[in-house]
Amino acid sequence: MKPFYHCAPQIWDERATYWLSGLWRVWLRANLRSSRCPKFDVAQAILGFATELFDRAERVGALKVADCPNSHPTTAFGLWQRECDLWCPGEKVPIPRWMFARMKRELERADVILCPSLFVRDTMLRNGIDEGKCFVNPFGVDTSTFTPRQELPTVPRFICVGTICLRKGHQYLFRAFAQVKQQIPEAELICVGDYKTDFRKERPKWDGLFKQYRPMPHAQLNELLKTCTAFVLISCEEGLARVIPEAMATSLPIIATYQSGATTLVSDGIEGFIVSHQSDQIVQAMIKLARDPDLCLRMGRAALARGAAANHWQDYGDRLLKDYQRRRVV
Repeated sequence: MKPFYHCAPQIWDERATYWLSGLWRVWLRANLRSSRCPKFDVAQAILGFATELFDRAERVGALKVADCPNSHPTTAFGLWQRECDLWCPGEKVPIPRWMFARMKRELERADVILCPSLFVRDTMLRNGIDEGKCFVNPFGVDTSTFTPRQELPTVPRFICVGTICLRKGHQYLFRAFAQVKQQIPEAELICVGDYKTDFRKERPKWDGLFKQYRPMPHAQLNELLKTCTAFVLISCEEGLARVIPEAMATSLPIIATYQSGATTLVSDGIEGFIVSHQSDQIVQAMIKLARDPDLCLRMGRAALARGAAANHWQDYGDRLLKDYQRRRVV
């Protein structure tokens, strides 16, 4: 049985992370000063949690790597808060402003900024970060878990995986899929993920439009993905949704936005469709794949080749090590 804290809403889990971060920083500083701290020449940390490690890295001459799971903090806050203002007035981005400020300071100190997508890299450049510090390395996929589908479903079935919230663009997906249903009544939409509190004003509007599953183990997700026509993610802000290469490994075409990070692995019209938040683009992409089995299969094969064939987690790690070794020599 899982501990009781797993029953808490996601927002309280996030708030607890920031409330308790002061204790974590005290613990980390003590351990970095300890004689038990091993020697290292590369210090990598998730953005927002790198300051103490970078302090130590500068004393020992180690390479400082900021691992950025999202876009530049200024961009991330702006895009997310915009969606809150539009769809849930009064809602605020749950990440405290002091954390965004801390992230910006860490980006300035970093020797390497690890970007999982071209979108993240582009936001860094637009916010004044030196391009030479940015290293684009898309997330890998476990191809022993995520395996190709063998056939198309008998009815058009689309799937979206991720917390149901404003940042991930479900407000746009649901509006578009409602239009798809008008033209293809038998079409289905599956959403895997829990609701975030910022979606509370949108949630009642879409009851009965889609089938929701709670987050599930990867093996179960793999089987569910393989029953679908295509994967859809209309994110407003993302680093690179890890489920994109996972869906590609199951031979699903991808319908996604530039802001989802998808353009790092998906070329428009080849492995899927890159769309904006305009409903007509999303609707057209879904209908094309629903009505053209040959196109769906062809794009699925291309997605498998691009997203999984040379993009295992070992490939991801090898790319990292190669870049770190090059920078250490320099």
